[in-house]
Amino acid sequence: AEMNLIIHTDSGGEITVEIEPESIRMMVTDGGPGIPDIQQALSPGFSTAPNWIQELGFGAGMGLTNIEKCADHFTIESHPGKGTRLTIILRL
Repeated sequence: AEMNLIIHTDSGGEITVEIEPESIRMMVTDGGPGIPDIQQALSPGFSTAPNWIQELGFGAGMGLTNIEKCADHFTIESHPGKGTRLTIILRL
């Protein structure tokens, strides 16, 4: 999630983590370009990263897919031109 934030935003973002005895909740919000097609972005191997990022070894299109697989609860909200917000909950 942090790499998506770094790769896709020039205006910054925020990662907030709440740790409770029974769960960890992470909220990742960025001011990036947004995701026009969330379902496509959740497809393994689909990448919106620019070529120069992929040449550095990042942007393989597995980030969101792996986050969704590992989380007990995952939501993504995105609006083109307005950024993206992930909510990730891990139950302990």
